Amino acid sequence: MVEFFAPLTTGDGLISLFTLILMEIVLGIDNIIFIAILTGYVPKKDQRKARLIGLAFALIARIILLFTISWIAHLVEPLFHIGNFGVSGRDIILFAGGIFLVIKTIKEIYHKIKVSDHKEGAASRMMTLGRAIFQITLIDIVFSFDSILTAVGLSNQLVIMVLAVIAAMVVMVLFAPYVSGFIEKYPTLKMLALVFLVVIGGLLMAESLHYHVDKSYIYVAMAFSIIVELLNIRLRRRQPLPPSKSH
Repeated sequence: MVEFFAPLTTGDGLISLFTLILMEIVLGIDNIIFIAILTGYVPKKDQRKARLIGLAFALIARIILLFTISWIAHLVEPLFHIGNFGVSGRDIILFAGGIFLVIKTIKEIYHKIKVSDHKEGAASRMMTLGRAIFQITLIDIVFSFDSILTAVGLSNQLVIMVLAVIAAMVVMVLFAPYVSGFIEKYPTLKMLALVFLVVIGGLLMAESLHYHVDKSYIYVAMAFSIIVELLNIRLRRRQPLPPSKSH
């Protein structure tokens, strides 16, 4: 049973709040990476606005979802069956979101390869502010369902869940510009991030088919890959440039 207005003064309440904030931040890593890549295709002057407005809409959507927690709980119940497989509203949302993320990211990878082969201009994938805000809001809502259902499993106090979501969004707003700048500076890291998003999209589709895969394995593999690539970047910096050939 969810309590709408429960005190935060108790030790259990504060521990639940701290735990939920950490969980929301960890679950928001893929969201931050998606936002960082997406805003890279928005004109420089509109990038900050796209992040702020997109995340503001996403925050409002998450809080609304928290206040309709009983409706979300019913989303896990089958709407119809395909053979012995019960398809719920959550399954449909996760599957659609996973397909969107995979297709969107594969298109970005294809574009990066085309640019590197000089077959396509870097500006050919630029998008409008409105389109960027819509996609940021849409994908965040998809990511919200799992984090909200997990939050309900950790706490039954609505005020704690709302505060945790707000805190996680503040972290996203603060760190997204730095992540975006870092990824844009190093193309190999951007490719790693894109592949990571393809994997996350695949996980969303797997979850919709009731195959649970622990995301922590993906995060560890991603962290290991980033560390290796950062070492490679440092190594390339320290290596002397090859002597120019005299003609």
